[in-house]
Amino acid sequence: MTASVLLRPAPPATAFLRDELLADRTSTLTRLYQRTFPMVRRHVLERGGTTQDAKDVFQDALVVFYEKTVSGRLILTCSPGTYLVGVCRHLWQQELSRRNRLPLSELGEAEEQLPDFAEAPATESAPALAVLDYVAKLGEKCQHILLSFYYFQQPLEQIAAENNYGSVRSATVQKFKCLERLRKAVRQALALPSAR
Repeated sequence: MTASVLLRPAPPATAFLRDELLADRTSTLTRLYQRTFPMVRRHVLERGGTTQDAKDVFQDALVVFYEKTVSGRLILTCSPGTYLVGVCRHLWQQELSRRNRLPLSELGEAEEQLPDFAEAPATESAPALAVLDYVAKLGEKCQHILLSFYYFQQPLEQIAAENNYGSVRSATVQKFKCLERLRKAVRQALALPSAR
């Protein structure tokens, strides 16, 4: 029994871990990644995620871990790997809850509901809409995403890579948010003439 206790390393002190991170961040985080990521990947895959989802969750957890450790706000009562797995489980549960509230199929349905302004006839009560004018009023990132997808017909995989998103789903959600901002701006513009 004593031998098994001696083989199991004790969790490093938080101050020692902080010193390791400050001295050689890359090496310390790489070690943590190699030891911990397989457990996180298994957890995410067993609960309907992908390896990319696991990487995204682990990266977020690693940022939280690093910032808390370096700032001195983290007090470990377990090994760093156990702490990271716990944070990842929590983050994955949050992601699953978010996905259940807004399933991917709803994003596609919302796009179908967007009227086709190119075919809308110009009348005095509903002036011809220059959609690009409204797109130009969006932020630079939204402009890029919407034009890339709708005008240049780039695949979401390419848009995700160009904008440094962790997954295609992140790019899809961002595209949907930008589309909603565009729709809101157009609705407000259409409401203004009738309010006069």
